[in-house]
Amino acid sequence: MTTPKFTIIKQHICDMIESGLWCEHSKVPSENELAEQFTVSRMTARRALQELTEQGLLVRSQGAGTFVATFKSQSSLLEIKNIADEIQVRGHKHHAQQKQLKAVPVSEEMAILLAVKPDETVFYSEVLHFEDDQPIQLEQRFVNARLVPDYLLQDFTVITPHEYLSVEAPLTEATHEVEAVLADQKTCALLAIEQTQPCLQVKRRTWSSQGVVSLAILTSPGHKYRLGSHLTF
Repeated sequence: MTTPKFTIIKQHICDMIESGLWCEHSKVPSENELAEQFTVSRMTARRALQELTEQGLLVRSQGAGTFVATFKSQSSLLEIKNIADEIQVRGHKHHAQQKQLKAVPVSEEMAILLAVKPDETVFYSEVLHFEDDQPIQLEQRFVNARLVPDYLLQDFTVITPHEYLSVEAPLTEATHEVEAVLADQKTCALLAIEQTQPCLQVKRRTWSSQGVVSLAILTSPGHKYRLGSHLTF
């Protein structure tokens, strides 16, 4: 089956962005320029740009052109930021303990969420983040091994998973689920709270242009953590 021309154009643009040749806010070629470069109609080039704009990878400004978007969640509630940076902005120190880093068989649910085959292996990391000396967040993350093959080689006490993935698989899209939960005994012990203490839990699924990258489950003590202008992650 022949690959549609607009798909080829989309892949070319994604490759240029992920290689770093086109950075955030860079102007991308116009419809006319793409049409000439790939020997297609202007309508085909327009479709490629429009679909990448709808996915959040590009931003179109009437009269100015099309630009590489800032890589952040399209959610109106949360903007994806690095927790280490957020803590530093508040004048505090961040450090992390890497609790687990391994390959695991994919469950039926995880196969659906990560868009992988049922017999594939995925990577799993468990990192406990501290603000000064207080545990502030348990990050449990399942990662698509095909898209980030060197994930298990990293030291997440030196770099956060978010920092690493932002470089290796630049984010184009994210979804969030936020709820109040009572964490299990193990999580409460890591966060140094009682099991009766409510927690804020965010489940975040992220995409790059190549597909679903990861599912992160972020659990924080409710009395220490809040969403809004003081903290986005």
